[in-house]
Amino acid sequence: MLTIDTHCHASLQWFEPIEVLLFLMDRNTVDKAVLIQHLGQYDNRYLLECVHRFPGRFAAVAMVDTSQPEAPETLVRWAAAGAMGVRLRPMERSPGKDPIAIWRKASELGMIVSCFGTREEYASDEFRKLVEELPNLCIIIEHLGFVGRDVQPPYTTYRNILALSKCHNVYMKVHGLGELMLRPRPARSPPFELNKVPPFIDMAFEAFGANRLMIGTDHPRASAKEGYGNVVRYLREYLSRRSTAEQESIFGKTAALLFKLEES
Repeated sequence: MLTIDTHCHASLQWFEPIEVLLFLMDRNTVDKAVLIQHLGQYDNRYLLECVHRFPGRFAAVAMVDTSQPEAPETLVRWAAAGAMGVRLRPMERSPGKDPIAIWRKASELGMIVSCFGTREEYASDEFRKLVEELPNLCIIIEHLGFVGRDVQPPYTTYRNILALSKCHNVYMKVHGLGELMLRPRPARSPPFELNKVPPFIDMAFEAFGANRLMIGTDHPRASAKEGYGNVVRYLREYLSRRSTAEQESIFGKTAALLFKLEES
């Protein structure tokens, strides 16, 4: 089954270089990955270098300093250099007459937006209106909308985030179980009781369907939780009750289509 990890970080100055990710991918049968620029870094040359060094293995999502008036033009240059997407916050706006100029430019370029925000930002009317205004812009909500261990029924804010599924240009990343459940103390093996996983992944399936979901480990930050291999392993176990077609979509096919990482 084609497996694409859609949320990885790599850097020579912060986190880990690409060789660490490659080792973990090979060790855990992960075929391809999307490199997401980390917050505050606007020099995307290293990510694009990785894309070119390992053809067909990676796609890159860049960042630009949206506070600068020339940000849309800067995005054009990164797209020309090979960036498939740009990382933006839900409330990120451009200076000048058009506050959504950077979002509009991403749409014009056919880029993907990997969207990093808070639950409240994703669930806001302002973000919903932006999504509706740019129906041809593919927007991927990171980290299941940052739902986590502190969220309790009736999950009102999360349900408002899931309501964005009515907009067919919105997708969502599914992260590891360690972001949804506490590490057991004392330790047990396996650490997670799969029948006690909170319903957030299942709710996302109901809202978006498998063809608008994708996995993302958040490497190397996953190492501070259950670890890269265990993120992949426990997601595979948890999602094994889904149909083969649904598993193929969430583990690889959806990402392959969006990021042009088709199986070679």
